[in-house]
Amino acid sequence: MSDAAAAPYDLTWYGHATWRLRCGGRSIWIDPFLNDNPSSPLKATEVSDCSAVLLTHGHFDHVADAAELAKRFAAPLVANFEIVQWFAAQHGVTDGVGMNLGGRVTVAGMSVKMVPAQHSSSLPDGSYGGLASGFLIETGRGTLYFAGDTCVFSDMGRLAAAIDVAILPIGDLYTMGPADSLEAIRLLQPKVVIPAHYNTWPPIAQDAAIWAAEVQAHTSAVPLVPIVGQPTNL
Repeated sequence: MSDAAAAPYDLTWYGHATWRLRCGGRSIWIDPFLNDNPSSPLKATEVSDCSAVLLTHGHFDHVADAAELAKRFAAPLVANFEIVQWFAAQHGVTDGVGMNLGGRVTVAGMSVKMVPAQHSSSLPDGSYGGLASGFLIETGRGTLYFAGDTCVFSDMGRLAAAIDVAILPIGDLYTMGPADSLEAIRLLQPKVVIPAHYNTWPPIAQDAAIWAAEVQAHTSAVPLVPIVGQPTNL
């Protein structure tokens, strides 16, 4: 159980796959990509709070501003072992939590479990980035599943019944697209589902309103289309 139990929480999308989860006065940033993100209204230097940084994999559009936040706020950087070692060597990030699939750690008062994703993972200089992952985060009021960059895969069904809110990529080309996301939702059975990793650049352009209508028509989940930069209370 998270020590943030009973505290309200909110989730803010900063475009692409960058999220801030805020609970009990603390903030977790997931895949911070701000400075070079054409969708983000915020630059890394404008971030005012960061209690932990979580990285799903090593691609530039998920790790670009991780070192800036981790070092400025003395926040633990949570990722797979290879990514944590790379940030220590290349960026001097000393407060790293290197973990692996199936592991669990408590950061920022929340319980974080690393779960599988099906995706590649290399770091910005081409170094091996370990295995891609998603995260299950327990806030005390609900469990959120950040799928990271992934296709749909059958083992998503093993997470069913544990998820209140699922954040799934829908951009296609590099991840699952809208059609496959419906199958992922049926496997995961979340109460609420939120799209991510779309509309950053033309190759991953999607109409989120059409996606939401399909979710309503074909699944039991409630679709929630986020507004960039606007917190959503959950």
